[in-house]
Amino acid sequence: MPLFHKKAVKPVQYHENNNSVHPSQPPNHHPPSANGSSNKSELVKPQVPPTPNSPVQLMFHCQLAHGSPTGFITGFSSVKELYQKIAEYYDFPTDEILFCTLNSHKIDMSKLLGGQIGLDDFIFAHRKGRPKEIEIEKSEDALGLTITDNGAGYAFIKRIKEGSVIDRIPHIKIGDHIERLDGVNVVGKRHYEVARMLKDITTGTTFTLRLVEPMTSGFQGIGPRGGAGKTGKSKGYGTGKETLRFKSNGSAAIEDERDEAAQAGIDAINALLDSFMGINDAELASQIWDLGCNKTNSMDFAEAIDASDLEAFGFTDDFIIELWGAVTDARQGRMKKL
Repeated sequence: MPLFHKKAVKPVQYHENNNSVHPSQPPNHHPPSANGSSNKSELVKPQVPPTPNSPVQLMFHCQLAHGSPTGFITGFSSVKELYQKIAEYYDFPTDEILFCTLNSHKIDMSKLLGGQIGLDDFIFAHRKGRPKEIEIEKSEDALGLTITDNGAGYAFIKRIKEGSVIDRIPHIKIGDHIERLDGVNVVGKRHYEVARMLKDITTGTTFTLRLVEPMTSGFQGIGPRGGAGKTGKSKGYGTGKETLRFKSNGSAAIEDERDEAAQAGIDAINALLDSFMGINDAELASQIWDLGCNKTNSMDFAEAIDASDLEAFGFTDDFIIELWGAVTDARQGRMKKL
């Protein structure tokens, strides 16, 4: 069945600093400036009818998290390509994007875009803001950081443990991009590499982090909203069951939402990555789940990991056993989705 043969959704009005991009404008049309027209338009998610000999062209609504008109982004099959399309649309360098969140303009790590996008999701791109350098004394073995990355070379802080070394430094915030460590540029390194560098710092020594925080200035009430007098909940965004999932080989495919057992297993694997490695990566956790969900024993699971690109992580035998335990517990219904 063609993907977009659905009921038409009701028009929803968006307020973007009195500017909007009408669906009749082509996808590569640049958004109007802040001095543009003040007329507001109702935006309806475009229905793109497929033809028998051409694939469906998916199109997603997008805004800059600190404030912008709404744009339409299409023609991408990876996170890097998505960032390029957003940057082209809003006319700024691609490396200005730190990360994207789904259905919220806030720096909310539970809404972080990872290896998948729901077909009804609204994308918010967070641009680079103010840089800052902070001198830190590693007074304890663990700094209390959980690090993730944006899939395009930027590692950033996803979680700060309460009462930890980092928690006691008010200038370090969730969402800050880690750019340099003691003068060493870490742009382009994966999250686990940055986490390892921080872990290897000798306890009792002092080091310097150069961070870049997300841009936060601008109007606050942006994003899809209900009409006046309504509950204020967004309609038609982030509620779909179909997902555009980015594959490790660079392709993308539309898949149904994972069932409860699979999602519970992925969440448990991600929690183990956080606990053992200090990283948070739903895409990596999904890849580990896919390698183990159809295996019957831990040996086959370990061989599958060794035969994949995950071999570069150097998982220990004990950690693989922990991962296997999460897989089997989820398959047998012994855990619930987090």
